[in-house]
Amino acid sequence: MAGKKGETVITTILGKGCVVNGDFIVNQSARIDGEVQGDVYVTGTLVMGAGARIDGNIEAGEAILGGDVVGNIQAPGKVELTVTAKVIGDITTNVIVIDENAIFQGRCNMNQDAPRRKNPAAKKAIKEGRRSAKAALQEALREVQEESQAWQEESGQTAEDNLGGNETDL
Repeated sequence: MAGKKGETVITTILGKGCVVNGDFIVNQSARIDGEVQGDVYVTGTLVMGAGARIDGNIEAGEAILGGDVVGNIQAPGKVELTVTAKVIGDITTNVIVIDENAIFQGRCNMNQDAPRRKNPAAKKAIKEGRRSAKAALQEALREVQEESQAWQEESGQTAEDNLGGNETDL
């Protein structure tokens, strides 16, 4: 799904009232209106609503924060603290915007030459997630094949036989 140039397309939403106990990892952009009790890794833009809370570190391409964060933030693109934001932790970014009445208690490092830390745990979790999805798809395919074989044995027909009989009906 692509948006207009410069427009953030949110692919994952954690709604108000939802709680994640553990790391929250998204391979694109995400919006959080609930609560995460763990680290947050977003390759695109992280948008955090006014009532949201994150108790953990954040690594994102960019971050627009409107809720409570207790943890360090690393976003090489930009970090924006909206008027409702409360951040207790250090921020590493190239661009920072802090609205009036936002709360920020910590240090800010805007060293553009500082390399972005690579989090091996996040990379591993993404890789394992892909493996799990692939394994689940393979299992589902195996089950469909078994069911198809059982149907063929019961009916004495093959799927091709059944399809072949309907060609004239098309």
